[in-house]
Amino acid sequence: MKLKKRKKSSRMGGHRTHGYSAKLHKGKGSRGGKGMAGTGKRADQKKTLILKLKEKYFGKKGATSKKTKKKRTKIVNLQEIEKKFNEGEIDLSGYKILGKGELSKKFIIKAKSASSSAIDKIKKAGGEIIFEGKTKSK
Repeated sequence: MKLKKRKKSSRMGGHRTHGYSAKLHKGKGSRGGKGMAGTGKRADQKKTLILKLKEKYFGKKGATSKKTKKKRTKIVNLQEIEKKFNEGEIDLSGYKILGKGELSKKFIIKAKSASSSAIDKIKKAGGEIIFEGKTKSK
């Protein structure tokens, strides 16, 4: 037979605070984060939410390197020149001429640079290629 009965409040550990004191599970350390926290590498439980977003969430955004910029030269093949232009002088300064295709028309082309096969094909068709102030002949 029990001599002292337990108080009812001591048996209700999870009633209001779920077994913790009033201050625990309220700080940032035990809350788990806000918003998109925890959406890292292994956040499979949040992937459906993220994939429905309008903006892109995964991957790199904006400029990835501040110091280096890629210099990209514009490229044109001889077959494109043949289709788009009539005989005569063409100003393609800033472009590199590549030798894909054949030429049947006579062109005088101003360009930044050209491949050796392109130069040969232009000369064979009776044309000439001029590089930024210089005339190149083979």
